[in-house]
This record gives sequence, structure tokens and C-alpha cells, in this order.
Amino acid sequence: VQLQASGGGLVQAGGSLRLSCAASGSIFSILVMGWYRQAPGKQRELVATITGGGRTNYTDSVKGRFTISRDNAKNTVYLQMNSLKPEDTAVYYCHLDGMNWVMTSTRPEYFEVWGQGTLVTVSS
Repeated sequence: VQLQASGGGLVQAGGSLRLSCAASGSIFSILVMGWYRQAPGKQRELVATITGGGRTNYTDSVKGRFTISRDNAKNTVYLQMNSLKPEDTAVYYCHLDGMNWVMTSTRPEYFEVWGQGTLVTVSS
């Protein structure tokens, strides 16, 4: 299973960007997809997550500005980012929690996978 993220770029403060992340490969079930970010010199932090049933969770600093959504048919998660601020500058990573068949088990097993990251730069 691989995640391919896209949509990052350079935008002025107050602008918008939309990130996409598509999962490829055989997956028994996707539990949660989400976005994390890592700014220079800082630890990676959760931005937003969404379950298969559509339940969302956001870090406080993006509430009301970012919206996470998911297309289950396409195994794709989106992050619409509005009213961007310079402090949103970071590499954004998509993440997937899921279940899959493995040869050593008779039942699906939990797995997680990270995307390669896409850079978002917000200028002041």
C-alpha cells in the first residue's frame, strides 16, 4: 500500500490550498485517514483525521479554517486549507490506518502507512 500526496505549494497569507492523498494497492479496510505536518525545527503534529464513517478531528489551530474530507470509493483523502497563515508552513504528510490480509495470519491485521509529504509554504 502506498500513499501519494499532492497539492502543496506557495501561497500568500489568507489564501487557500487543497491537498489530496490517494491510497493505492490492495486494502481490506481503511480505518482512519489523516494529515500531519512538520514545520522546520518542530515535531510532527496531527492536523486532521477522518474515519470511514466520516467522523472528523482537528487540531485546535486549524479548526474553522481547514476541512478534511474523504472519497471512500477512490481511497482518497483531501484537506481544504483556507485562510492560511505563515505558521501553517510545513511539510504535510498523509497517513492511513487500516486492516489488511497478511500471509502469516488467518485474519486481517492492522497496518499504517505514511505518504511522502508535500510542502506548503505560506508567505506573509
